Amino acid sequence: MNAQNPTWQTEIRPYGTAAIAEAAEWIGRGQPVAIATETVYGLAGDATSDSAVARIYAAKGRPSFNPLIVHLPSAEAAAEIADFPPAARLLAKAFWPGPLTMVLPLLPGAKIAPIVTAGLPTVAIRVPAHPAMQALLAEVGRPLAAPSANASGSISPTTAQHVLASLDGRIPMVIDSGPTRQGIESTIVAIDTDGGARLLRPGPITPDQIAAVTGNAVCAAGSGKIEAPGQLASHYAPSRPIRLDAVDRRDGEWLIGFGPVAGDATLSDRGDLVEAAARLFAALHEADLSGRAGIAVAPIPADGLGLAINDRLRRAAAPKS
Repeated sequence: MNAQNPTWQTEIRPYGTAAIAEAAEWIGRGQPVAIATETVYGLAGDATSDSAVARIYAAKGRPSFNPLIVHLPSAEAAAEIADFPPAARLLAKAFWPGPLTMVLPLLPGAKIAPIVTAGLPTVAIRVPAHPAMQALLAEVGRPLAAPSANASGSISPTTAQHVLASLDGRIPMVIDSGPTRQGIESTIVAIDTDGGARLLRPGPITPDQIAAVTGNAVCAAGSGKIEAPGQLASHYAPSRPIRLDAVDRRDGEWLIGFGPVAGDATLSDRGDLVEAAARLFAALHEADLSGRAGIAVAPIPADGLGLAINDRLRRAAAPKS
């Protein structure tokens, strides 16, 4: 990307009317700001402006072929930029506002900057549930592109301090509304014209939940092409090597436990997958700052929400290109 962010003194502001107004001013000037959603903190910018979105890419160091999610205040607003087949309308009614992103055909003439879709004929959209992001959408009055508020490929942020650790000096402000509730990024599905759904990224909304609404089984993505955020093989990565399915700690490792496997920290000593998802990125941040040479993670069941947790862990552990 050619757009370069100036060096900022990044400020953290507590969530409230004044902070939302200040954030809207920055976005109006074409600058991105960090704000919570119910999943992770997002780096929000004007999705109708090529230069504003280029600054998101520049702040993150994000590959230009990786598209961004567009956040909108309602399903009605989303229908102004994307074509909704019947299955998509059913899913919107069931799960919006909430942590479901749908990849749908971009409508001709939709006022979304081409850089947002990375040249694809589709757009990834969702309606967030978090009051801070909804307040910002209302104040700005236009769609917001908002990938996770971290340097590209690094651990996603679930607190304002996580954002600051990754993007300090790269963005003007962070709105602090406390830890995010879900703690893991949204589920992404592509909805085809025949009503079929393909899982592009596991998340809080499970394939079984989606199938229960549409009446059709959710298929794997299959194509190998980048269609949505979070599909890079190496992603969400700490700076230290990760060993998965660890039942004990080796010399020099920080062990992240789960269930009966105790560690330096645990995702859930009760074996609760919801609790584990909420703690995942915070635990990886803690492990990365531990000073240990490596990170080990206990086995996580690969069912329900465990599918999404294991997806993030595999990408975090993948060899860096």
